[in-house]
Amino acid sequence: MTVDVEQLSCRELVELVTDYLEGALPENDRVLFEEHIARCTGCSGYLEQLRQTIALSGRLVPADVSAEAEGVLLEAFRSWRSH
Repeated sequence: MTVDVEQLSCRELVELVTDYLEGALPENDRVLFEEHIARCTGCSGYLEQLRQTIALSGRLVPADVSAEAEGVLLEAFRSWRSH
């Protein structure tokens, strides 16, 4: 997704965050993204939460997830996939 505006809105940032974290944003969009993060505490906090979630979830092993939590997650994913 290429952003054709001088400034990036919070909604646009949320749409671009995965590409940003994967290093897949075009240079111009990356610059706009980083300018937005530098001035928006809400979005910079959101980005940090995503980074922490990625770091922590990468360390989970099956034994860390209770059977109940696994069931809830599987049902959520099944429901999400059917939409």
